[in-house]
Amino acid sequence: MMKKVLAVVGVLVVVLLIVIATRPESFHIERKVTIAAAPQFVFAQINDFHNWDNWSPWNHMDPAMKKEFSGPVAGKDAHYSWSGNDKVGTGAMTITDSTEPSKVGIKLEFKTPFEATNQTTFTITPAGAGSEVVWAMDGKNNFGAKAMSIVMNMDQMVGGDFEKGLADMKTAAEADAKKNADAARLQAEADAKAKADADAAAAAAAAAVPDAGKK
Repeated sequence: MMKKVLAVVGVLVVVLLIVIATRPESFHIERKVTIAAAPQFVFAQINDFHNWDNWSPWNHMDPAMKKEFSGPVAGKDAHYSWSGNDKVGTGAMTITDSTEPSKVGIKLEFKTPFEATNQTTFTITPAGAGSEVVWAMDGKNNFGAKAMSIVMNMDQMVGGDFEKGLADMKTAAEADAKKNADAARLQAEADAKAKADADAAAAAAAAAVPDAGKK
């Protein structure tokens, strides 16, 4: 009887290994959102790792997370590393492509709780007076990831975080665009008032000078 049980278990293990081996070799995740702000305001939120505090979904998982910045302040070769609790682990990001204001490519390296290197790409395109942003991630599935994908794939694991991050990015970029528009409006009003005051002063000065042709 025991031999039959072991034989069945052996067959099941072989079948499971075959199923795992035939899982996809790679994965692609993407989410998108429309933001009521011009592309340059969205680009600024992504291209500078210091601005990720405004919208990164992982910052909320560990407010005490340690962060280090190196390289340029923003743009290509800017580097950011983090170390946090079990939810965020440790890892690093490096900007590999910075094409203003339409694209930011990032090399994403996870160190713990698992090791992996993925490619993250943000694509920003004009959408009316605003922007459409696509956040995508591509990577390879190792044996462990293939086994995990039987019960939960990467899209299910990370997709919700992307959606939350994009929603917060929308809030931050729109607030920045409004602040810029308000500043531009106030400056235009100040310039208009200054011109009106200057014109009034010039008119008053001209009126105060006697006509040289009169005696």
